[in-house]
Amino acid sequence: MFSFLKKNTPATRETTPEMSPPSWTERLKAGLSRTSNQLTGLFRRAKIDDDLLDELETTLLMADVGVEATRFLLDELKARVKRERLETPAQLQTVLAATLESLLAPLEKPIDLGSHKPFVIMLAGVNGAGKTTSIGKLAHHFQKQGKSVLLAAGDTFRAAAREQLIAWGERNQVVVIAQESGDPAAVVFDAINAAKARGIDIVLADTAGRLPTQLHLMDEIGKVKRVIQKIDPTAPHEVLLVLDANIGQNAIAQVKAFDKAIGVTGLIVTKLDGTAKGGVIAAIARQNLTGRPLALRFIGVGEGIDDLQPFIAREFVAALFEQTAK
Repeated sequence: MFSFLKKNTPATRETTPEMSPPSWTERLKAGLSRTSNQLTGLFRRAKIDDDLLDELETTLLMADVGVEATRFLLDELKARVKRERLETPAQLQTVLAATLESLLAPLEKPIDLGSHKPFVIMLAGVNGAGKTTSIGKLAHHFQKQGKSVLLAAGDTFRAAAREQLIAWGERNQVVVIAQESGDPAAVVFDAINAAKARGIDIVLADTAGRLPTQLHLMDEIGKVKRVIQKIDPTAPHEVLLVLDANIGQNAIAQVKAFDKAIGVTGLIVTKLDGTAKGGVIAAIARQNLTGRPLALRFIGVGEGIDDLQPFIAREFVAALFEQTAK
C-alpha cells in the first residue's frame, strides 16, 4: 500500500484583465450554447401557433430532454397559454423558463459535509464519463471550502486510473492511497483508516469504471460499499454517480442500474462543454417525480480545475435562455 503526496510550488505570473478567465456563468452559457441557440431562435417568431409548439417539441426531444419531460413541459405550456391567454413567443419563453426551473429545482441539494468525519464519498460511473477527473476537481472544490481531503485510488480495474488520480493528488497537494494492483475494497479500507488516523475531513473513493451490464463488476462495487460499512456503519455518506451529458437517455438507464447495485444518493453530470445538449438534466428531474428522488450535486463544463461546480437550477436555466440569473 502506498501513500503519495507531492508538494508543488505553482509558478507565479502577472495577470491582466485581458488574461482573466471566463466566469462560471460564461462557461456554462458556452456549454449550453448548442441547445440555447435552437431554443431562443424559436421564440423570435411573430406569434404562438401549432407550428411553433410542434417545433418546440422537436427541439426539446433533440436536446435529450426525453419523451416524459417533453410531454410534461408542453402540457404545462399549453395550459398556461390557454389560461393566461399568452400571445407572444417571448411570453411563451418566459413561461417555459419558469416551468423548467420548477422542474429542476428539486435536484438542487448541497451536500452536508459537517455530519461526519471523515465524510466518505464513493464515486462510480462507466469508463469515459469523467469519474477520476471529477474526483480531482472535487478535491480542489472542497479544499477551497477549507476541508482536508484524502483520495483512494480504488479503480484498480483500469491501468491508467491509479496514475491519473496520483497526478490529481500532486496537483491538489493531497494524499492518495493506492496499490500497484489488488482489491479495490482493500484500497478504500486502508484509505478510510488513514483518514481517521490523520484527522482528514473528506475521503473521495474512486471505484472501477464499468458498464451496468457487467454484473460481476457491478457486484464488486457492492463489495466496496460493504467494506466501507464495516469500518463505519454510517458510511459511505454519499454515493455519487458520474454521468457523461453526451449519452442522452442512456443516462436514465445508468442511474437505475447503479442505484440498484449501490444505492446512488447523488449525481455529477460532466462534459456540458458545447457538444452536449443539456436536456438530459430535465429527463433526470422528470424521472425523479416517478422514481426515487436523487440530487444533482455538481455539473461540469470543461477541463479546467474550476469547471465543476454545484448545480443551481436558476443558473442553469438562465444560461440556457441567455438570461441573467436573479
